[in-house]
Amino acid sequence: MSDADLSDAAVEVELSEPESRGGGFYRYERYRVKLDGAAFERDAIRVGRVVVILAVDLDRDEIVLIRQFRLGAHLALGKGDVVEVPAGRVERGEDVADAARRECQEEIGVVPQPLVPLFDLMPSAGSSDEHMFFFLGVVDASKVPERAGAADEQEDTRPIRVPIDRALEALAAGQLHYGAAVICLQWLALNRARLREIATR
Repeated sequence: MSDADLSDAAVEVELSEPESRGGGFYRYERYRVKLDGAAFERDAIRVGRVVVILAVDLDRDEIVLIRQFRLGAHLALGKGDVVEVPAGRVERGEDVADAARRECQEEIGVVPQPLVPLFDLMPSAGSSDEHMFFFLGVVDASKVPERAGAADEQEDTRPIRVPIDRALEALAAGQLHYGAAVICLQWLALNRARLREIATR
């Protein structure tokens, strides 16, 4: 098997026009699909591009996380006060790096300097077109306010400064459930010794 066999690839597929199945903040659509001689229906939640920021203060050896209410976590676990990393949707026509700076400013009150792209992924390709772009953002945690969030989005975030050791202990203990935060902390655990090098590339 070659490396190419492990890469995601385009496919010859025929899709119908989307049928709206409702929606609010996100569109919920149904498609009729024809693929390899088979016909079937699939639903998709249209989220689009999202940025995720691992906000680290290199001088203080801290990470800045946030807390905010999430209905899904409340319904699934009874734990709606979720520990997250700064993240948000990319606006139409907006560059992903610009979106990452904006979201960081909105959610923790600080613009990262520098901001370094890390990787991208789709968290749930079977049900959504959400495409996440992850960044390392170097911040001055001393400037983080007690509360933040974009008022026009009815967003209320509570930034929290955490020593990196404590954040990684919480990860190892299974205390966190927000997927992007878990991924960021796993990446941090693997790359902690190289953070300054990565921040200057």
